[in-house]
Amino acid sequence: MLVDLITSELIDVKVKCKDWKEAINKGAKLLENKGFIKECYKEEIINNFKELGPYMVIAPGIVLSHARPEAGVNETGISIITLEDPIEFGSELNDPVKLVITLAAKDNTSHLSFLSKLMEILMNTEDLNTLINANEVKDIINIIKKYK
Repeated sequence: MLVDLITSELIDVKVKCKDWKEAINKGAKLLENKGFIKECYKEEIINNFKELGPYMVIAPGIVLSHARPEAGVNETGISIITLEDPIEFGSELNDPVKLVITLAAKDNTSHLSFLSKLMEILMNTEDLNTLINANEVKDIINIIKKYK
């Protein structure tokens, strides 16, 4: 279940970042601190942005940062950070970003059910707004708990 995957240690709110690279680093660092990924994984995410552009900015204000499993994933995990101030990621349609979701998938399929539940949250306008504007980690946990 999503609530088992996204624990309070993998969430941070109102994070201050100077640019998109720092936002990616801070989201990935939560996963790295818990051993879900190796440091090289966040470097691969940044390289993907540089090479492929802002395709990871999946909707207005939301980035789903990720890289290939072989780029340094130890265990499937998801982190969520909200940004104190919105940041430009280079997406003409969906900038600025306020919600950074970092996905570390151990393989190409096992994360799909979690991703599906996460998309349900993001498609619910009220719950999405609660996520983006959360003042405390528990606000985000409460939203996640609704999606069992």
